[in-house]
Amino acid sequence: MARVPAAAALLRVRKVPRILVRHYRSRRSHPVVELVHQPHPYTRALGLVAVVLLGAWLGLLVVGNVRAPVGPMDTTMTLRPSLTGGTKINVSPLGALELRSHTAPLRLDVDVDQLDPVRSQALVDHPERLSGLQDEVAEDVGTGTLDLAVRSCVAVVAGATGLGLAVYRRPRRALAAGGLALTLLAACGATAFATWNPKSVLEPKFSGLLSSAPSVVGNARSIVSEFDVYQKELARLVTNVTKLYDVTSTLPAYAPDPSTIRVLHVSDIHLNPASWKIIASLVKQYKIDVIVDSGDTMDHGTAAENGFLDPVADLGAPYVWVRGNHDGRVTQDYLERMKNVHVLDDGRAVSVAGLRFAGIGDPQFTPDRSAEVGGSGQSEVLAGARLASSLRDQEALGTPVDIAVAHNPTAARETDGDVPLVLAGHVHHQEMEVLKYGTRLRIEGSTGGGGLRALEGDDPAPIETSILYLDRDTRRLQAWDEIKLGGLGLTTAEVSRHLPKENQPGAPASTTPSTPAP
Repeated sequence: MARVPAAAALLRVRKVPRILVRHYRSRRSHPVVELVHQPHPYTRALGLVAVVLLGAWLGLLVVGNVRAPVGPMDTTMTLRPSLTGGTKINVSPLGALELRSHTAPLRLDVDVDQLDPVRSQALVDHPERLSGLQDEVAEDVGTGTLDLAVRSCVAVVAGATGLGLAVYRRPRRALAAGGLALTLLAACGATAFATWNPKSVLEPKFSGLLSSAPSVVGNARSIVSEFDVYQKELARLVTNVTKLYDVTSTLPAYAPDPSTIRVLHVSDIHLNPASWKIIASLVKQYKIDVIVDSGDTMDHGTAAENGFLDPVADLGAPYVWVRGNHDGRVTQDYLERMKNVHVLDDGRAVSVAGLRFAGIGDPQFTPDRSAEVGGSGQSEVLAGARLASSLRDQEALGTPVDIAVAHNPTAARETDGDVPLVLAGHVHHQEMEVLKYGTRLRIEGSTGGGGLRALEGDDPAPIETSILYLDRDTRRLQAWDEIKLGGLGLTTAEVSRHLPKENQPGAPASTTPSTPAP
């Protein structure tokens, strides 16, 4: 009886291979549906990148900052994700200074925490140390940047690795996230190094209290080829910020460069009474030598509006004006009777504040449609040609014009080649353009924020104006500041410094200065 079970067991063992073969074939013909869906490789890759970026950002946010002394100030340096890069210096509560120092997905934020009383008092007691401040600042910035780079590497690796471990729960995947984060940071650092622009300190952008802007941005001076421009200009900015944090808590007086003539360009006020207070404030803060208004001061150009012009007499600087398409002849007659106003029309030229101006009124008068309406109308072209003819006549007489003024850019473009600089308005936004034959065209935005009618919209249009810096000897444009207020007379502003290409450090100096104005 014992043989029967043994034989049956042996038979079942022999059948095992055949059973496995049938099972394998059945699985191939009828695949088993898995309940867990495997993600696509691209999806996994995108998920990993998202984990790396979020983890790196959290790491920088939590531990990626360095406290570093810069000259007499205590600062906090931080790297932040950014689409444009650059450097932002926060001078709370006065505002912020932005520099286009590099192009990379990372921005360097420098927060000025406080002024160290010991180091600042040492500068006050020993002003001769200011001459060596540039080397001290450069060394402090270099040390702080190196510390920030090391800490940022640790922060992004720790953040990405930690988040990767929390999401994937696999050490190898978490380490891969940390390695990828370090690689991305190194790539961003290499991009920033390759695009580093030390001369960006010459063209800063300030946003904050308008009264602080002149002192922080500093003078526009004649720029010549020089070495170590970054250290020198950075030291100048630090010195200005130090003054702002003086123990008296008062802003330093703005001492303009005596080698420049400062022209305030306004346009398209359109009966906004807030404009006069802003203009008067700028004249005082920037020590303006002359104001140029390229028209559309009014809205309907009627005699009833003339009382709006009375504050012009108390602005504190000579006022050069041309008629816009919203200004009537009665407006022009009223301004001509003011002692400090110089009305330009029919190519008339005058000398004001060491500069020679010539201009022409707009041939169109929009309120009564008395002339062809349209930005590119034939009347504008003819007016521009008449102004250009007057410029050539002045040149022949030995009294060349430095700045021409017209309201419409179409008329202004007709002066190309006959004057170094021509000013216009009309289009309610700021532009700077070098025309075909070398004349530089400056178009001003609306210094009235589009006028009172702009209040009909949800957001008031910005109030825009510019300060032009011209060399007192050559009377050529050295730099300009674009000023933009938030509309409706807000106290905050953006001030952007710009330099013509020929005035960038390293550019050859002009060898053809114009003839001095009589």
